[in-house]
Amino acid sequence: MLNDYIKIGQRIELQAVKRVKMQDDSQSEKVYSSKIYDIISDERLEILMPIENTKLILLPVDAEYEMFFYSEKGLYECVAKIIDRYKSNNVYILVMELTTNLRRYQRREYYRFSCALDVNTRVLADEEIKAAELHQKYLVPGLPLKRSIIVDISGGGIRFISNFEYEKGSLIYCNYRLWQKTGEKPYEIVGKVLDVKPLEKRPGSFEHRVQYLDIDKEMREEIIRYIFEEERKNQKNKKDI
Repeated sequence: MLNDYIKIGQRIELQAVKRVKMQDDSQSEKVYSSKIYDIISDERLEILMPIENTKLILLPVDAEYEMFFYSEKGLYECVAKIIDRYKSNNVYILVMELTTNLRRYQRREYYRFSCALDVNTRVLADEEIKAAELHQKYLVPGLPLKRSIIVDISGGGIRFISNFEYEKGSLIYCNYRLWQKTGEKPYEIVGKVLDVKPLEKRPGSFEHRVQYLDIDKEMREEIIRYIFEEERKNQKNKKDI
């Protein structure tokens, strides 16, 4: 049942399956954000017509789009065709008909994306640890940081390589930046070191696996969206080779 995987109000993204005729044909390559307005059946649903810079994007009827769903159960995708568009109570709606089954995009709850991103970290101060234990957000500004490299990232945590070693089980502050549609955005996250191991082929280097603690839903969704977008770009580049 479609209702088991997606919900009304849930965010989705649309990417044209193939170039379609539009007033501005260059827009057919874009990714559009929208929300589910209503679920009509297991094959049809209504979504809000995308808006960009306060301008309504009139996606054409009969065009096919890949739809990507960001749900609590993970990332899902399918192909759907616009079969109608209309206005109801000042709301512009697209009626989508699924032409493929809904399928899980990631094999695990949080897909790990290989990367090479700068990250600054440090062990939490005592007062920060007390706040974390109470599920409160409190960070002391201006404390010295150590630079490392994130080698994979997911909606649940990061794995980074450093020339220093944290204790397993310690709580650390992580600061890194990700590219979003609005530009580069900083992320400040508290994490727990789940595992530490030395790298055999790189003496003096250590691999840290860190799980986010008390990350809010919006931030996690942004990280997953970044991962998904970068993975989509990679897949597109592979097809173009």
